[in-house]
Amino acid sequence: MLGLVAPEPYILWLTGAGLLIALVAWLPLALKRLPLSLPMICIAIGAGIFSLTDVALRPMPRVYPQVAERLTEFVVIIALMGAGLKLDRPFAWRRWGVTWRLLIIAMPLSIGAITLLGGVALGLAWTTALLLGASLAPTDPVLAADVQVGPPRTGEEDEVRFGLTSEAGFNDGFAFPFVNLAIALGLSAASGKPWLQEWVLHSVLWEVAAGVGLGWLIGRLFGWLTFKVPAETKLARTGDGLIAISATFVSYGVTEILNCYGFLAVFVTALALRRSHRDHDFNYKMHAITEQVERLAMMVVLILFGGAIVGGLLRPLRWEDWLAAAAIILVVRPIAGMVALKGLQASLREKLMLAFFGIRGVGSFYYLAYAINHSEVVEASRLWAIVGLVCLLSILLHGLTVTPLMRSLDRSHGRDPDELDAPPPGLQGPGRNQAQS
Repeated sequence: MLGLVAPEPYILWLTGAGLLIALVAWLPLALKRLPLSLPMICIAIGAGIFSLTDVALRPMPRVYPQVAERLTEFVVIIALMGAGLKLDRPFAWRRWGVTWRLLIIAMPLSIGAITLLGGVALGLAWTTALLLGASLAPTDPVLAADVQVGPPRTGEEDEVRFGLTSEAGFNDGFAFPFVNLAIALGLSAASGKPWLQEWVLHSVLWEVAAGVGLGWLIGRLFGWLTFKVPAETKLARTGDGLIAISATFVSYGVTEILNCYGFLAVFVTALALRRSHRDHDFNYKMHAITEQVERLAMMVVLILFGGAIVGGLLRPLRWEDWLAAAAIILVVRPIAGMVALKGLQASLREKLMLAFFGIRGVGSFYYLAYAINHSEVVEASRLWAIVGLVCLLSILLHGLTVTPLMRSLDRSHGRDPDELDAPPPGLQGPGRNQAQS
Protein backbone atom coordinates (compact mmCIF):
# COMPACT_ATOMS: atom_id res chain seq x y z
CA MET A 1 0.00 0.00 0.00
CA LEU A 2 1.43 3.33 -1.01
CA GLY A 3 2.01 5.83 1.77
CA LEU A 4 0.36 9.21 1.63
CA VAL A 5 2.53 11.96 0.17
CA ALA A 6 2.19 15.51 1.38
CA PRO A 7 0.42 17.49 -1.36
CA GLU A 8 2.17 20.30 -3.17
CA PRO A 9 1.33 23.83 -2.01
CA TYR A 10 -0.16 24.52 -5.45
CA ILE A 11 -2.66 21.70 -5.00
CA LEU A 12 -3.60 22.98 -1.56
CA TRP A 13 -4.12 26.50 -2.92
CA LEU A 14 -6.20 25.12 -5.79
CA THR A 15 -8.39 23.15 -3.41
CA GLY A 16 -8.77 26.14 -1.11
CA ALA A 17 -9.73 28.37 -4.03
CA GLY A 18 -12.41 25.89 -5.09
CA LEU A 19 -13.86 25.80 -1.60
CA LEU A 20 -13.79 29.60 -1.40
CA ILE A 21 -15.68 29.96 -4.68
CA ALA A 22 -18.27 27.45 -3.48
CA LEU A 23 -18.72 29.47 -0.29
CA VAL A 24 -19.12 32.66 -2.35
CA ALA A 25 -22.09 31.09 -4.12
CA TRP A 26 -23.65 29.23 -1.20
CA LEU A 27 -23.17 31.29 1.96
CA PRO A 28 -25.40 34.25 0.99
CA LEU A 29 -28.31 31.81 0.57
CA ALA A 30 -27.55 29.98 3.80
CA LEU A 31 -27.32 33.23 5.79
CA LYS A 32 -30.33 34.98 4.25
CA ARG A 33 -32.62 34.43 7.27
CA LEU A 34 -29.98 34.27 9.99
CA PRO A 35 -28.62 37.14 12.12
CA LEU A 36 -25.19 36.53 10.62
CA SER A 37 -23.32 38.06 7.72
CA LEU A 38 -20.88 36.75 5.14
CA PRO A 39 -18.04 39.00 6.46
CA MET A 40 -18.42 37.51 9.95
CA ILE A 41 -18.06 33.98 8.58
CA CYS A 42 -15.02 34.99 6.49
CA ILE A 43 -13.22 36.47 9.48
CA ALA A 44 -13.92 33.34 11.52
CA ILE A 45 -12.59 31.14 8.68
CA GLY A 46 -9.44 33.27 8.44
CA ALA A 47 -8.87 33.17 12.17
CA GLY A 48 -9.24 29.39 12.14
CA ILE A 49 -6.91 28.83 9.17
CA PHE A 50 -4.13 31.08 10.43
CA SER A 51 -4.33 29.66 13.93
CA LEU A 52 -3.11 26.29 12.62
CA THR A 53 0.47 25.56 13.59
CA ASP A 54 1.29 24.35 10.07
CA VAL A 55 0.38 27.76 8.60
CA ALA A 56 3.45 29.95 8.96
CA LEU A 57 2.17 32.96 7.00
CA ARG A 58 1.05 35.94 9.08
CA PRO A 59 -0.90 38.35 6.85
CA MET A 60 -0.04 41.53 8.76
CA PRO A 61 -0.54 44.79 6.82
CA ARG A 62 2.65 46.25 8.29
CA VAL A 63 4.61 43.28 6.92
CA TYR A 64 3.00 43.39 3.47
CA PRO A 65 2.13 47.09 3.01
CA GLN A 66 1.92 47.09 -0.79
CA VAL A 67 -0.25 43.97 -0.84
CA ALA A 68 -2.56 45.53 1.75
CA GLU A 69 -2.95 48.70 -0.31
CA ARG A 70 -3.41 47.10 -3.72
CA LEU A 71 -5.70 44.27 -2.64
CA THR A 72 -8.09 46.57 -0.76
CA GLU A 73 -7.93 49.07 -3.63
CA PHE A 74 -9.05 46.37 -6.08
CA VAL A 75 -11.99 45.30 -3.93
CA VAL A 76 -13.20 48.89 -3.48
CA ILE A 77 -13.19 49.83 -7.17
CA ILE A 78 -15.13 46.68 -8.10
CA ALA A 79 -17.65 47.46 -5.34
CA LEU A 80 -18.04 51.03 -6.58
CA MET A 81 -18.86 49.87 -10.10
CA GLY A 82 -21.43 47.42 -8.73
CA ALA A 83 -23.00 50.09 -6.53
CA GLY A 84 -23.41 52.52 -9.41
CA LEU A 85 -24.86 49.96 -11.79
CA LYS A 86 -27.59 48.79 -9.43
CA LEU A 87 -29.02 52.23 -8.60
CA ASP A 88 -32.36 52.49 -10.41
CA ARG A 89 -33.09 56.07 -9.34
CA PRO A 90 -32.09 58.59 -12.06
CA PHE A 91 -29.44 61.09 -11.00
CA ALA A 92 -31.04 64.39 -9.92
CA TRP A 93 -30.08 66.88 -7.20
CA ARG A 94 -33.42 66.83 -5.39
CA ARG A 95 -34.10 63.13 -5.74
CA TRP A 96 -30.65 62.41 -4.28
CA GLY A 97 -31.20 64.67 -1.28
CA VAL A 98 -30.46 61.96 1.28
CA THR A 99 -27.09 61.36 -0.42
CA TRP A 100 -25.97 64.98 -0.21
CA ARG A 101 -26.99 65.19 3.45
CA LEU A 102 -24.88 62.17 4.34
CA LEU A 103 -21.93 63.37 2.25
CA ILE A 104 -21.87 67.09 2.99
CA ILE A 105 -22.97 67.01 6.63
CA ALA A 106 -22.57 63.55 8.17
CA MET A 107 -19.13 62.69 6.77
CA PRO A 108 -17.34 65.97 7.70
CA LEU A 109 -18.97 65.86 11.15
CA SER A 110 -17.71 62.30 11.57
CA ILE A 111 -14.19 63.23 10.44
CA GLY A 112 -14.12 66.16 12.86
CA ALA A 113 -15.46 64.14 15.78
CA ILE A 114 -13.06 61.22 15.24
CA THR A 115 -10.14 63.64 14.81
CA LEU A 116 -11.04 65.35 18.08
CA LEU A 117 -11.44 61.99 19.79
CA GLY A 118 -8.05 60.83 18.51
CA GLY A 119 -6.21 64.01 19.47
CA VAL A 120 -7.76 64.57 22.89
CA ALA A 121 -8.80 61.16 24.23
CA LEU A 122 -6.19 58.95 22.54
CA GLY A 123 -3.26 61.36 22.64
CA LEU A 124 -2.47 60.99 18.94
CA ALA A 125 -0.65 63.67 17.00
CA TRP A 126 -3.23 65.87 15.27
CA THR A 127 -2.17 64.84 11.78
CA THR A 128 -2.42 61.20 12.82
CA ALA A 129 -5.82 61.85 14.40
CA LEU A 130 -6.99 63.49 11.16
CA LEU A 131 -5.86 60.45 9.20
CA LEU A 132 -7.79 58.24 11.60
CA GLY A 133 -10.89 60.38 11.08
CA ALA A 134 -10.57 60.41 7.29
CA SER A 135 -10.07 56.63 7.22
CA LEU A 136 -13.00 55.78 9.46
CA ALA A 137 -15.62 58.31 8.37
CA PRO A 138 -16.71 56.84 4.99
CA THR A 139 -19.39 54.17 4.79
CA ASP A 140 -17.82 51.13 3.17
CA PRO A 141 -19.16 50.15 -0.29
CA VAL A 142 -17.88 46.58 0.13
CA LEU A 143 -19.19 45.42 3.48
CA ALA A 144 -22.41 47.44 3.23
CA ALA A 145 -23.83 45.09 0.58
CA ASP A 146 -26.51 43.75 2.94
CA VAL A 147 -27.98 47.24 3.41
CA GLN A 148 -27.72 48.33 -0.20
CA VAL A 149 -30.27 48.28 -3.01
CA GLY A 150 -30.92 45.06 -4.89
CA PRO A 151 -29.76 44.27 -8.44
CA PRO A 152 -30.94 46.49 -11.31
CA ARG A 153 -34.71 46.63 -11.82
CA THR A 154 -35.61 44.33 -8.92
CA GLY A 155 -37.49 47.07 -7.08
CA GLU A 156 -35.46 46.91 -3.87
CA GLU A 157 -34.70 50.62 -3.61
CA ASP A 158 -36.31 52.19 -0.54
CA GLU A 159 -34.87 55.39 0.93
CA VAL A 160 -32.65 53.53 3.40
CA ARG A 161 -31.05 51.25 0.84
CA PHE A 162 -30.73 54.02 -1.72
CA GLY A 163 -29.18 56.44 0.77
CA LEU A 164 -26.60 53.98 2.04
CA THR A 165 -25.70 52.76 -1.47
CA SER A 166 -25.29 56.21 -3.00
CA GLU A 167 -23.43 57.50 0.07
CA ALA A 168 -21.01 54.57 -0.04
CA GLY A 169 -20.46 55.18 -3.74
CA PHE A 170 -19.57 58.83 -3.45
CA ASN A 171 -17.93 59.15 -0.04
CA ASP A 172 -14.95 56.95 -0.86
CA GLY A 173 -13.95 59.65 -3.34
CA PHE A 174 -14.86 62.64 -1.19
CA ALA A 175 -12.93 61.31 1.81
CA PHE A 176 -9.68 61.30 -0.17
CA PRO A 177 -9.06 65.09 0.17
CA PHE A 178 -9.00 64.65 3.94
CA VAL A 179 -6.57 61.74 3.69
CA ASN A 180 -4.36 63.90 1.47
CA LEU A 181 -4.72 66.76 3.95
CA ALA A 182 -3.35 64.57 6.74
CA ILE A 183 -0.45 63.53 4.48
CA ALA A 184 0.23 67.15 3.44
CA LEU A 185 0.21 68.37 7.04
CA GLY A 186 2.59 65.62 8.08
CA LEU A 187 5.01 66.37 5.25
CA SER A 188 4.80 70.10 5.93
CA ALA A 189 5.58 69.60 9.61
CA ALA A 190 8.70 67.64 8.68
CA SER A 191 9.96 69.88 5.86
CA GLY A 192 8.38 73.27 6.49
CA LYS A 193 7.00 73.30 2.94
CA PRO A 194 3.72 75.28 2.46
CA TRP A 195 0.75 73.01 1.92
CA LEU A 196 -2.51 74.99 1.75
CA GLN A 197 -2.45 76.22 -1.85
CA GLU A 198 -1.44 72.88 -3.36
CA TRP A 199 -3.96 71.01 -1.25
CA VAL A 200 -6.87 73.29 -2.19
CA LEU A 201 -6.04 73.66 -5.88
CA HIS A 202 -4.88 70.11 -6.56
CA SER A 203 -6.19 67.70 -3.93
CA VAL A 204 -9.61 69.32 -3.67
CA LEU A 205 -10.54 71.26 -6.80
CA TRP A 206 -8.60 69.48 -9.54
CA GLU A 207 -8.81 65.89 -8.36
CA VAL A 208 -12.52 66.04 -7.47
CA ALA A 209 -13.60 67.93 -10.61
CA ALA A 210 -11.42 65.89 -12.94
CA GLY A 211 -12.45 62.63 -11.29
CA VAL A 212 -16.14 63.42 -11.80
CA GLY A 213 -15.59 64.73 -15.36
CA LEU A 214 -13.43 61.85 -16.54
CA GLY A 215 -15.70 59.31 -14.90
CA TRP A 216 -18.70 60.78 -16.73
CA LEU A 217 -16.89 60.84 -20.09
CA ILE A 218 -15.67 57.27 -19.78
CA GLY A 219 -19.10 56.11 -18.66
CA ARG A 220 -20.70 57.83 -21.64
CA LEU A 221 -18.14 56.25 -23.97
CA PHE A 222 -18.77 52.76 -22.62
CA GLY A 223 -22.51 53.42 -22.68
CA TRP A 224 -22.34 54.36 -26.35
CA LEU A 225 -20.22 51.32 -27.20
CA THR A 226 -22.50 49.05 -25.21
CA PHE A 227 -25.96 50.29 -26.19
CA LYS A 228 -25.87 52.93 -28.93
CA VAL A 229 -23.61 51.81 -31.78
CA PRO A 230 -25.17 49.88 -34.71
CA ALA A 231 -26.94 46.76 -33.48
CA GLU A 232 -24.52 44.25 -34.97
CA THR A 233 -21.48 45.73 -33.17
CA LYS A 234 -22.85 46.93 -29.83
CA LEU A 235 -21.21 45.37 -26.79
CA ALA A 236 -24.55 44.42 -25.24
CA ARG A 237 -24.94 41.77 -27.95
CA THR A 238 -22.00 39.86 -26.48
CA GLY A 239 -24.06 39.12 -23.39
CA ASP A 240 -20.79 39.26 -21.46
CA GLY A 241 -21.02 41.25 -18.23
CA LEU A 242 -17.22 41.49 -18.09
CA ILE A 243 -17.69 44.80 -19.94
CA ALA A 244 -18.36 46.29 -16.48
CA ILE A 245 -14.98 45.08 -15.22
CA SER A 246 -13.35 46.61 -18.30
CA ALA A 247 -15.07 49.95 -17.62
CA THR A 248 -13.90 49.79 -14.00
CA PHE A 249 -10.26 49.25 -14.90
CA VAL A 250 -10.23 51.83 -17.70
CA SER A 251 -11.93 54.48 -15.59
CA TYR A 252 -9.70 53.93 -12.59
CA GLY A 253 -6.53 53.62 -14.65
CA VAL A 254 -7.05 56.73 -16.77
CA THR A 255 -7.96 58.96 -13.83
CA GLU A 256 -5.07 57.70 -11.71
CA ILE A 257 -2.66 58.30 -14.62
CA LEU A 258 -3.90 61.91 -14.67
CA ASN A 259 -3.53 62.09 -10.89
CA CYS A 260 -7.25 62.36 -10.09
CA TYR A 261 -9.54 60.49 -7.72
CA GLY A 262 -10.10 57.10 -9.31
CA PHE A 263 -12.67 55.98 -6.71
CA LEU A 264 -14.88 58.92 -7.58
CA ALA A 265 -14.40 58.35 -11.31
CA VAL A 266 -15.39 54.66 -11.15
CA PHE A 267 -18.67 55.38 -9.37
CA VAL A 268 -19.54 58.20 -11.78
CA THR A 269 -18.62 55.93 -14.70
CA ALA A 270 -21.06 53.34 -13.37
CA LEU A 271 -23.83 55.94 -13.06
CA ALA A 272 -23.21 57.22 -16.61
CA LEU A 273 -23.07 53.69 -18.02
CA ARG A 274 -26.37 52.79 -16.36
CA ARG A 275 -27.93 56.05 -17.58
CA SER A 276 -27.13 55.17 -21.20
CA HIS A 277 -29.94 52.59 -21.22
CA ARG A 278 -31.44 52.36 -17.78
CA ASP A 279 -33.92 49.56 -18.48
CA HIS A 280 -31.81 47.25 -20.63
CA ASP A 281 -31.45 43.68 -19.35
CA PHE A 282 -27.70 43.84 -19.91
CA ASN A 283 -27.37 46.06 -16.83
CA TYR A 284 -28.35 43.07 -14.73
CA LYS A 285 -25.65 40.92 -16.33
CA MET A 286 -22.98 43.58 -15.80
CA HIS A 287 -23.97 43.94 -12.18
CA ALA A 288 -24.00 40.19 -11.66
CA ILE A 289 -20.38 39.75 -12.74
CA THR A 290 -19.16 42.69 -10.65
CA GLU A 291 -20.98 41.31 -7.62
CA GLN A 292 -19.36 37.88 -8.04
CA VAL A 293 -15.86 39.31 -8.44
CA GLU A 294 -16.40 41.71 -5.55
CA ARG A 295 -17.66 38.99 -3.23
CA LEU A 296 -14.78 36.68 -4.02
CA ALA A 297 -12.16 39.42 -3.51
CA MET A 298 -13.91 40.59 -0.34
CA MET A 299 -13.78 37.10 1.13
CA VAL A 300 -10.03 36.90 0.44
CA VAL A 301 -9.46 40.23 2.20
CA LEU A 302 -11.56 39.28 5.22
CA ILE A 303 -9.97 35.84 5.56
CA LEU A 304 -6.60 37.62 5.64
CA PHE A 305 -8.06 40.10 8.14
CA GLY A 306 -9.04 37.19 10.38
CA GLY A 307 -5.49 35.89 10.05
CA ALA A 308 -4.10 39.31 10.96
CA ILE A 309 -6.26 39.43 14.09
CA VAL A 310 -4.95 36.10 15.41
CA GLY A 311 -1.47 37.19 14.28
CA GLY A 312 -1.46 40.16 16.64
CA LEU A 313 -3.01 43.05 14.70
CA LEU A 314 -4.90 44.26 17.78
CA ARG A 315 -2.01 43.81 20.20
CA PRO A 316 -0.98 47.53 20.31
CA LEU A 317 -4.44 48.58 21.57
CA ARG A 318 -4.79 50.44 24.85
CA TRP A 319 -7.88 50.48 27.01
CA GLU A 320 -8.86 53.94 25.78
CA ASP A 321 -8.69 52.70 22.19
CA TRP A 322 -11.41 50.17 22.93
CA LEU A 323 -13.67 52.91 24.33
CA ALA A 324 -12.95 55.17 21.37
CA ALA A 325 -13.74 52.39 18.87
CA ALA A 326 -17.10 51.76 20.55
CA ALA A 327 -17.84 55.49 20.53
CA ILE A 328 -17.07 55.78 16.81
CA ILE A 329 -19.57 53.03 16.00
CA LEU A 330 -22.27 53.74 18.58
CA VAL A 331 -22.08 57.52 19.05
CA VAL A 332 -20.21 59.42 16.33
CA ARG A 333 -21.85 58.05 13.18
CA PRO A 334 -25.40 57.79 14.60
CA ILE A 335 -25.37 61.37 15.92
CA ALA A 336 -23.73 62.78 12.77
CA GLY A 337 -26.24 60.89 10.68
CA MET A 338 -29.26 62.12 12.62
CA VAL A 339 -28.00 65.73 12.44
CA ALA A 340 -27.58 65.39 8.68
CA LEU A 341 -31.02 63.87 8.20
CA LYS A 342 -32.92 66.51 10.16
CA GLY A 343 -35.74 67.76 7.95
CA LEU A 344 -35.55 64.84 5.51
CA GLN A 345 -38.95 63.57 4.39
CA ALA A 346 -38.58 60.09 5.86
CA SER A 347 -39.91 58.18 8.84
CA LEU A 348 -38.02 58.10 12.14
CA ARG A 349 -37.28 54.40 11.60
CA GLU A 350 -35.68 55.13 8.23
CA LYS A 351 -33.58 57.97 9.63
CA LEU A 352 -32.37 55.82 12.52
CA MET A 353 -31.37 53.03 10.16
CA LEU A 354 -29.58 55.42 7.81
CA ALA A 355 -27.67 56.86 10.75
CA PHE A 356 -26.91 53.50 12.36
CA PHE A 357 -25.69 51.51 9.35
CA GLY A 358 -22.55 53.52 8.67
CA ILE A 359 -20.55 50.33 8.14
CA ARG A 360 -16.74 50.57 8.27
CA GLY A 361 -14.51 48.10 6.47
CA VAL A 362 -12.30 47.56 3.44
CA GLY A 363 -12.28 51.22 2.38
CA SER A 364 -10.85 52.18 5.77
CA PHE A 365 -8.11 49.58 5.33
CA TYR A 366 -7.23 51.07 1.96
CA TYR A 367 -7.01 54.68 3.14
CA LEU A 368 -4.75 53.78 6.04
CA ALA A 369 -2.52 51.56 3.89
CA TYR A 370 -2.29 54.30 1.25
CA ALA A 371 -1.33 56.99 3.76
CA ILE A 372 1.26 54.83 5.52
CA ASN A 373 2.81 53.86 2.17
CA HIS A 374 3.03 57.49 1.05
CA SER A 375 4.18 59.26 4.22
CA GLU A 376 5.73 58.81 7.64
CA VAL A 377 2.85 58.05 10.01
CA VAL A 378 3.51 58.16 13.74
CA GLU A 379 2.21 55.13 15.67
CA ALA A 380 1.29 53.28 12.48
CA SER A 381 0.90 49.93 14.25
CA ARG A 382 -1.49 51.44 16.79
CA LEU A 383 -3.47 53.08 13.99
CA TRP A 384 -3.82 49.72 12.24
CA ALA A 385 -5.00 48.22 15.53
CA ILE A 386 -7.62 50.95 16.06
CA VAL A 387 -8.91 50.81 12.50
CA GLY A 388 -8.95 47.02 12.64
CA LEU A 389 -10.91 47.08 15.90
CA VAL A 390 -13.46 49.59 14.60
CA CYS A 391 -14.01 47.52 11.46
CA LEU A 392 -14.27 44.31 13.48
CA LEU A 393 -16.84 45.85 15.84
CA SER A 394 -18.76 47.23 12.87
CA ILE A 395 -18.80 43.84 11.14
CA LEU A 396 -20.00 42.10 14.30
CA LEU A 397 -22.58 44.68 15.42
CA HIS A 398 -24.01 45.47 12.01
CA GLY A 399 -23.75 41.84 10.92
CA LEU A 400 -25.85 40.68 13.88
CA THR A 401 -28.52 43.36 13.40
CA VAL A 402 -28.73 43.80 9.63
CA THR A 403 -30.93 40.78 8.89
CA PRO A 404 -33.70 41.38 11.47
CA LEU A 405 -33.74 45.15 10.89
CA MET A 406 -33.79 45.00 7.09
CA ARG A 407 -36.42 42.23 7.12
CA SER A 408 -38.52 44.43 9.37
CA LEU A 409 -38.06 47.35 6.98
CA ASP A 410 -39.09 45.18 4.02
CA ARG A 411 -42.28 44.10 5.79
CA SER A 412 -43.14 47.71 6.57
CA HIS A 413 -42.84 48.46 2.84
CA GLY A 414 -45.02 45.51 1.87
CA ARG A 415 -42.17 43.37 0.52
CA ASP A 416 -41.64 39.69 1.24
CA PRO A 417 -38.14 39.44 2.81
CA ASP A 418 -38.04 35.68 2.13
CA GLU A 419 -38.35 36.15 -1.62
CA LEU A 420 -35.01 35.66 -3.38
CA ASP A 421 -33.72 38.43 -5.62
CA ALA A 422 -35.24 37.68 -8.99
CA PRO A 423 -33.79 38.91 -12.26
CA PRO A 424 -35.86 41.45 -14.19
CA PRO A 425 -38.60 39.89 -16.32
CA GLY A 426 -36.61 40.15 -19.55
CA LEU A 427 -33.93 37.80 -18.25
CA GLN A 428 -36.33 35.00 -17.35
CA GLY A 429 -36.73 34.23 -21.04
CA PRO A 430 -35.63 35.83 -24.28
CA GLY A 431 -35.29 39.48 -23.24
CA ARG A 432 -37.33 42.08 -25.04
CA ASN A 433 -34.34 44.43 -25.07
CA GLN A 434 -32.10 41.71 -26.41
CA ALA A 435 -34.63 40.79 -29.07
CA GLN A 436 -34.58 44.39 -30.27
CA SER A 437 -30.79 44.59 -30.32
